[in-house]
Amino acid sequence: MHSHERVDVPGVTPIEAVDMIADGAMLIDVREQNEWETERIPGAEFKPMSRINGWYTDLPRDRTIIVQCNSGQRSASIINALMTQAGFDNLFNLTGGIVGWKFQNQPIER
Repeated sequence: MHSHERVDVPGVTPIEAVDMIADGAMLIDVREQNEWETERIPGAEFKPMSRINGWYTDLPRDRTIIVQCNSGQRSASIINALMTQAGFDNLFNLTGGIVGWKFQNQPIER
């Protein structure tokens, strides 16, 4: 999956994401194994960018999904690809990624 089209990727702050997750949104972490093992956001599901073709078809289309990486760049590119090529419209980017999450003093698992 490679994207040449660009869409406006909707972003949510860590504070907004906490509320959305409490309301049933799914949080997926698209970083790689070593990053995931170092630290992660509690409740996130590990779906590495390098294996996107193996998992994106399993994502629910009837549930809000927040996509998260380290800083928000990889997750934005994934959302762009999923919106333009797979027709998803329920995706949000965690602005600032796990770095922004920690900056807001949100919980981390190590």
